[in-house]
Amino acid sequence: MNSEKFTLELGGRELSLEIKDLAEQASGSIFVRYGDTVVLATACLSPNSSSSQGFFPLTVDYEERYYAAGKIKGPRYIKREGRPSDKAILNARLIDRTIRPRFPKNLFREVQVVNTVLSWDGQNDPDTIGIIAASTALCLSNIPWQGPLAAVKVGRTGGEFVLNPTAELEEKSEFQLIIAGDFDDNDQLIVNMLEGEASEVSEDHIVGAVEFARPYLKKIVDFQKDVIRSHGRPKTELKESQVDLELAGKVREFLKDKIEIILFQPDKAQRQEQEAILKQELNEFIKEKYPGQENSRHLPLLFDEEVDRVMTENILKNGKRPDGRKPDELRSISGEVGVLPRTHGTGLFRRGQTKALSILTLGAPGDQQILEGMEITGKKHFMLHYNFPPYSVGEIKPMRGPGRREIGHGMLGERALLPVVPTTDKFPYTIRVVSEILSSNGSTSMASISGASLALMDAGVPIKAQVAGISVGLALDEKTGEYVLLTDIQGPEDHHGDMDFKAAGTRQGLTALQMDVKVGGITQEILARALVQAKKARFEILDVTEKVISEPRKELSPYAPRILTLQINPEKIREVVGPGGKVINEIVAQTGAVIDIEQSGLIFITSENEASAQKALEWIKNITHEVSVGETFKGKVSRIFNFGAMVEFLPGQEGLVHISELANYRVNKVEDIVKIGDVIPVKVISIDQQGRINLSLKQMLSKNDNGGETRFPKTGRD
Repeated sequence: MNSEKFTLELGGRELSLEIKDLAEQASGSIFVRYGDTVVLATACLSPNSSSSQGFFPLTVDYEERYYAAGKIKGPRYIKREGRPSDKAILNARLIDRTIRPRFPKNLFREVQVVNTVLSWDGQNDPDTIGIIAASTALCLSNIPWQGPLAAVKVGRTGGEFVLNPTAELEEKSEFQLIIAGDFDDNDQLIVNMLEGEASEVSEDHIVGAVEFARPYLKKIVDFQKDVIRSHGRPKTELKESQVDLELAGKVREFLKDKIEIILFQPDKAQRQEQEAILKQELNEFIKEKYPGQENSRHLPLLFDEEVDRVMTENILKNGKRPDGRKPDELRSISGEVGVLPRTHGTGLFRRGQTKALSILTLGAPGDQQILEGMEITGKKHFMLHYNFPPYSVGEIKPMRGPGRREIGHGMLGERALLPVVPTTDKFPYTIRVVSEILSSNGSTSMASISGASLALMDAGVPIKAQVAGISVGLALDEKTGEYVLLTDIQGPEDHHGDMDFKAAGTRQGLTALQMDVKVGGITQEILARALVQAKKARFEILDVTEKVISEPRKELSPYAPRILTLQINPEKIREVVGPGGKVINEIVAQTGAVIDIEQSGLIFITSENEASAQKALEWIKNITHEVSVGETFKGKVSRIFNFGAMVEFLPGQEGLVHISELANYRVNKVEDIVKIGDVIPVKVISIDQQGRINLSLKQMLSKNDNGGETRFPKTGRD
């Protein structure tokens, strides 16, 4: 096996790029190792381009392998990896958003980038390694791509920034921010992608984290360049025919004055209708001038490029946005809670034509999501799921399961809200929020965050503060560097703009960030200004939503289940469960409650009927009651011996009433006093070293008025 290894010290660990001939049939491949985490990245280019595709067909896959972590997971009868985990999907999107803007616009051949995690050491997350691996594989290949790109993760603990924090440090960190980018000819950092989650941190900390990352990003870029310089393959040339160039000129001339009329139509439905008509007119024009080219894959791209140009020019030169707003102006905002009658909590958030309805459900602790993946195992008590039905944009499409976009938007909202959601020790419920996008005209993921925040308060979940999200766009002239930041981008500004910078948080600070660009990247100055503009907008949104509901409701919905908790001695768990689950199954059958038991002995009893939950609670209390001498009970005679009677005075707990303790006189035969099934009062008189309990009936008998004693009825049933 031929192999050559290049190494770089990074954050006290060794980053290595190893070129091997193992995946030799791929267009480009690389083994990247950081600590003991190893990722194989491959990049393949299709030999032919489609004659009809009007888009760049890029596929990015991120493959987790259980063997990488030394695990055998999966259902009992299926032990191979199946559908990608949410973590794998998020990492695939992370890499996709980083590399996609650097492909040439006239590339129509399929490209697939596959990152396979071969080894994971439990400390070094493969996500940033995957970006570096994908970048290097593309640079080494014959695929046209403008790289390399570097990526690092920055955390902050004890007031100090930390480079690529290990798993232990990530748990203690105030935030985790993944930064990807490269450098221009003047060594200015060009940020290509951001992804982060935080515990209400200030914008200054994010700016500081990017500046902290700058020298490390530079080292990684230069490191890749050294490898590429000696091992990179010549790039495939993309040639445009003379017909394509002429066609482009004719399309631009035809659209010259028509695009602006459509683009600045404020009503989305009318704009889409007029755009469809114009595209049809363009097809007819091309059919007449260039027969056979009316279905050219270039037409949709040329149309979009012209819209991009017109929108950018109007914003930069005239300060004119498609709907007439100022650059930092929000659309009309409103909110509503308690929308649905039987749900546990609802929040409706409107921003222009974007409307997100968030519905919250409270469940038992046992309803938590079980996480079983290569990196993540455990349980999740808070979930946000995002749905984007086709009717939200007036389209007709098959209704299938969530795609990568839906999973990504849901997880972004979940990260944004998690810092304010109470922990299970303070609020033991499982919390699920579903965001239904009813109408979309841009920034639905951020609308979902505001809607979910309203739903949480409406349900009475004691969150620390309301959370709001906003998306900031960009109109950039890459030749001159002139730019304008756009608050609250809607459909055309999202599709035809140059950046989608999402920022969510409370009044105290940021909780989630996500940025992707359509241009090569943005400068640190643009990033810093975007953070400031996003903060202003976030506060304006909170001004509105806090008037809708200012604090969580004091009481839960009457339709929400009630949870009672009980801490027992862990050694008593087996008594609650019983042999083969007999005892706990009986409690559930008799009360209808859901019972969850933790190894620590903490028991959660959940029921929609509070009386049922209370009944189950008392039942378990009786089973696990730690008996002490002097306590009195009423118990049922369960067994009779010559020397006494066994009495079940608590569920599953028995004690012996010796024949001498049955009455205040000599008893010749136990059956003379009690029979099986009798309910009698007893007192605990001793507990021996083996835990055996001795009871007395005699000591429960009262004296009569004449100073004598009243005898307990012989049958106990008279």
